[in-house]
Amino acid sequence: MQKLLLKRFIIGFLLLFILSLTLFVPFRTALVFYRENTSHVEAYLPIEEGDTFQIIYTHSIHLTDVVEIYEALPDHSIKQTELIYEHYGIGMPSDADEGGTIIYEDGKIHIKDMDRVFPFINLRNGKTVPRHRLVWGDDFSHMVWFKDFFEPGARFTIKVDKLSLWQLLKGVKIHE
Repeated sequence: MQKLLLKRFIIGFLLLFILSLTLFVPFRTALVFYRENTSHVEAYLPIEEGDTFQIIYTHSIHLTDVVEIYEALPDHSIKQTELIYEHYGIGMPSDADEGGTIIYEDGKIHIKDMDRVFPFINLRNGKTVPRHRLVWGDDFSHMVWFKDFFEPGARFTIKVDKLSLWQLLKGVKIHE
């Protein structure tokens, strides 16, 4: 009788341990949008190391789109590789950092070959006119509006991170 109880206890413990591993061990790489200064996952986009994505917003003074292109690095940092905008002026760079090149094409200014690496990006969704967008995929073929996932004026931290099944279930998956 005691052997049977011990066997059941061990089996139950192993099942609980396996369930815990399945639920709580991070395994899926994603671009994660955390509520500002918290570990609460607001939304996530499954990505792989080396994938690129864009954050597009409307410049508050020029009222034209600014495109920031990023790459997810193997160490889970985020590298800005390009910046595209239409007008020099307030808030826009007039030259490239070392190694970068400025090119004027298709009526826009491109700063290419950028090598700015960040552990995360702090961002605020537009409050009055929320026009931030996230673009990803082959040839940047997928796009969503931040306003469809976040409140106007919301602040969040964007990181490349590994998520557990539990976090994936609690967060909102970004999709078209």
